[in-house]
Amino acid sequence: MDKVVHFEIPADDVLRAAEFYKKAFGWEINAVPEMKYTIVRTVEVDDKQMPKQTGAINGGIMNRGKIKNPVITINVANIEESAEKIESYGGKIIMNKFQVVDMGYAAYFQDTEGNILGLWQNLK
Repeated sequence: MDKVVHFEIPADDVLRAAEFYKKAFGWEINAVPEMKYTIVRTVEVDDKQMPKQTGAINGGIMNRGKIKNPVITINVANIEESAEKIESYGGKIIMNKFQVVDMGYAAYFQDTEGNILGLWQNLK
């Protein structure tokens, strides 16, 4: 069973959104300018940057662009294989696989209801 491992919140003003979530929920916010991304920690992480609490996830804030609404991200063993399954069951890949620094690969898809979700594949 593939697990939900991450969330993303698109924002028109990333600094404003980061400040809101920091103040409203006490989340730890870390901008990563070279990635044009802001990492959001909702729980403590281990030395591999994974949540210490079972079932908890962390996420990010990004500039609103093609992705307009919050996204949940699902960890899969192989993005290409998952993309084939998604399309065979009526979904659509809207952003092909791309590498995220030295951490893994990501892609985005639209389900049969028009929702956009993310895929994540760890680098081995």
